[in-house]
Amino acid sequence: MLVRDPGLIESMEALKTKPDVLTANWFAFGLCALAYALGGTASTLMATFLPVVVPELLGKSVAAAQLGDVGAYISAAFLYGWMAGGLAFGFVSDRIGRVRALAVATALYGGAMVLTVFVPNWPLLLLYRFMTGAGVGGVLLLTTVYLSEIWPVRNRAVVLGILAVMFPVGIVATGGLNVGLVAWRQAFWLGVLPLAASMLMLAKLPESTSWQHERRDHHIDRRVVWGPGDRANLLTGVLVFGAVLIGLWGTFSWIPTWVQSLLPPTQTGGRERGLTMMLLGMGGIGGGLVSGLLVNRLGSRQTLLLTFAGCAGGCALLFLTNRQFSPIIYAETALVALFFGISQGALSSIIPALFPVRIRATAAGISFNIGRFFTATAVFFVGTMVANLGGFGNALLVFSVAFLVAFLAVLFRIRSGVNS
Repeated sequence: MLVRDPGLIESMEALKTKPDVLTANWFAFGLCALAYALGGTASTLMATFLPVVVPELLGKSVAAAQLGDVGAYISAAFLYGWMAGGLAFGFVSDRIGRVRALAVATALYGGAMVLTVFVPNWPLLLLYRFMTGAGVGGVLLLTTVYLSEIWPVRNRAVVLGILAVMFPVGIVATGGLNVGLVAWRQAFWLGVLPLAASMLMLAKLPESTSWQHERRDHHIDRRVVWGPGDRANLLTGVLVFGAVLIGLWGTFSWIPTWVQSLLPPTQTGGRERGLTMMLLGMGGIGGGLVSGLLVNRLGSRQTLLLTFAGCAGGCALLFLTNRQFSPIIYAETALVALFFGISQGALSSIIPALFPVRIRATAAGISFNIGRFFTATAVFFVGTMVANLGGFGNALLVFSVAFLVAFLAVLFRIRSGVNS
């Protein structure tokens, strides 16, 4: 499973002969990072304002149960849009080009955010959140694919690791808006920024040389575009990233609730949960930043094996050794989050490299997004698992087994030369 990039030599020669290529690459990275970070904001902005949004759109005060029901529909609309966008924009990008598809995806979620400013009712809000999710799903995929094709291989993994941390940076920005007491409709005017970024993309970004090379010199019969090796790599991508998504969702999202379950019933737990979330975010950002360095030093296969072993082992340490709350949980949470962050940064550079240029965005989109369906479905089983397994700790430990599945998939299906 080796990297197959027919435009790589051409890209490197262009870098040698055109001194301004490096500047252009950094400009491209800046626009991609901005779209990626604003995607993080777009993803969490509605969740932050949900207790205000739902009563206003319903025109009345609502009970907690009704707020939960409507909020679940709104969240589900975004998640299914994310999955649909990640799948659709990958297919589109392989046919019309990376830059044009990326610009459309960025404009889609920006435009949907602006439309949300004027939304009159919550059923229409479902449509806008689906559109927002579709755009974000497309942007997270296409920025990764585009930068993986225009960036020199020597520093590619580092740059993609930095890109991966832009999403949590955008989430932090969401918290800042909430702390600043910005009205929810005014907050969604942030959609103007991705709209402006999409226009700059169309006007200024060069198309991927690899994609252009493929379109110009290789007229491939679409009926045989997927070879046996491509299908095997697709299975690997879906299995590895899908398992990681299940493991991440099942642990990361519920760790604050697990922390609360360890505290005495009379303790509110606000400080403990807040610090835990901060450590999860900081560990994730730190892991993403070092992921590229590890890939360059250890190689892709060894980095993934180390990372998934760390995720599984860290979860076992966290959930098996703590039956009541103590400060050691903070340190163990930070350790687990570090491995979480490394996994996301490393996979951002490794998964696209499994596929040839002609199907890279389509295949990466499938790999990155099929698992989202299963993570969304798993929410219906958490309550049953907690009841039957004796608490949140044991239930989350079961979810962490997914990291062992990812470990075994890498061990037996990814060879050492995959990102060389």
